[in-house]
Amino acid sequence: MSRLLDIADLRVTFGRGPAEVRAVRGVSFHVDEGESVALVGESGSGKSVTALSVLQLLPYPAAHHPGGSIRFRGEDLIGARPARLRAIRGDRIAMIFQEPLTSLNPLHAIEKQIAEVLFVHKAMGRKQARARVEELMELVGLEDQIPRLSALPHEFSGGQQQRVMIAMALANEPDLLIADEPTTALDVTVQAQILKLLNELRARLGMSLLLITHDLGIVRHMADRVCVMTDGEIVEQGETERIFRAPAHAYTRRLLAAEPRRRPDPAPAGAPTVMRAEALKVWFPIRKGLIRRTVGHVKAVDGITLDVKRGHTLGVVGESGSGKTTLGRALLRLERSEGAVAFDGRALAGLRARDLRPLRRHMQMVFQDPYGSLSPRLSVMQIVEEGLRVHRIGGDARERRRRVAVHGRRVEPWFSSRRSSSSTSRPRRSTCRSRRRWWTCCGACRRTTTWPTCSSPTTSRWCAPWPTR
Repeated sequence: MSRLLDIADLRVTFGRGPAEVRAVRGVSFHVDEGESVALVGESGSGKSVTALSVLQLLPYPAAHHPGGSIRFRGEDLIGARPARLRAIRGDRIAMIFQEPLTSLNPLHAIEKQIAEVLFVHKAMGRKQARARVEELMELVGLEDQIPRLSALPHEFSGGQQQRVMIAMALANEPDLLIADEPTTALDVTVQAQILKLLNELRARLGMSLLLITHDLGIVRHMADRVCVMTDGEIVEQGETERIFRAPAHAYTRRLLAAEPRRRPDPAPAGAPTVMRAEALKVWFPIRKGLIRRTVGHVKAVDGITLDVKRGHTLGVVGESGSGKTTLGRALLRLERSEGAVAFDGRALAGLRARDLRPLRRHMQMVFQDPYGSLSPRLSVMQIVEEGLRVHRIGGDARERRRRVAVHGRRVEPWFSSRRSSSSTSRPRRSTCRSRRRWWTCCGACRRTTTWPTCSSPTTSRWCAPWPTR
């Protein structure tokens, strides 16, 4: 097989001087034509930075390359002219980004966003592009959403947004597909469909795949070779079978040993009911015509009854778009709904926002999209501390910072409350998994949190366990 992508001694640094951060340090690997290579490692190891470097999508000039080369079919992409990079991006090299909602334009319909690469690189007409968009929607399992091509990204579920991103990446049948956690927001049935599609495209088109994932099961079945990355360096690489059978590096052995296998402890019997819902409904109107008349409804949640007991964990599973997240939001009165909802014996229906606020400290939600849930204008410390100030927990500012630091170290061992530490950084400077852990920390710091709701809380997490309390 001929060499398609060759990365040699790649170095990526953010900032300069004393504040310089060396994110990638001397990474070297290659991808041959038709080959699938997996890049694995814990959060913050430099996987996504390496992938973004291939298409030169880092925030230059804040980011720069002190050394190394990235050659695609023999052509060095570092320092390439913008016009040349535009010709390659989305055509010969495509990328599935990790966070679909922040990667899709919130002001443009999904049809326009998928068709854009067809207009730019294939010069298709509108009818031809529309036919190709519909074909792509069927390929990624969204054939039932074709009538909604004029809808905006936020009107779709997280899994559907991910599949729209995959359709965009596959539109021009690229030579190299970089997939950064491509199936994290997908249910198992759609995940199997997407992985099968990627394998079929590799076989039919000879497409190469650079896969970044935390799912070791996917790595076993999809990758020909594996590169293990930590602290900005590749510590081990080789054939997939050999890596899983006989890992040579101590870090690789730790990662493989961290794959969760433990069963949960049995829940206490006879526990009281904490949350109850009866005949819960959330219907979204479908409006058409000049005067936007309601012609139907999308029944996201339709007559669900459930009980959650103290100390118990209730799992709600289903395909993407089945209403799981909407159900969680409705239970916490974050979505308009019909039906009875009671928390700790108190009915929530009809309560005003002022009356609900004291209950919010006892009902927390870990949202599916951490990037969209965390304010980019506030530091990590300010975001986590905000709930303590609102609910008047922790006394003075010093005690609140101490409380934040204690819980912060449970989810990020390197966290400190000192002003010079990472607690003063913004969410956009954290990895996707770090942002999700900070959102979890918000609930933990507002202690006495008795009933958290988690909407796909581990979709972007590496399999290694969180720090224990």
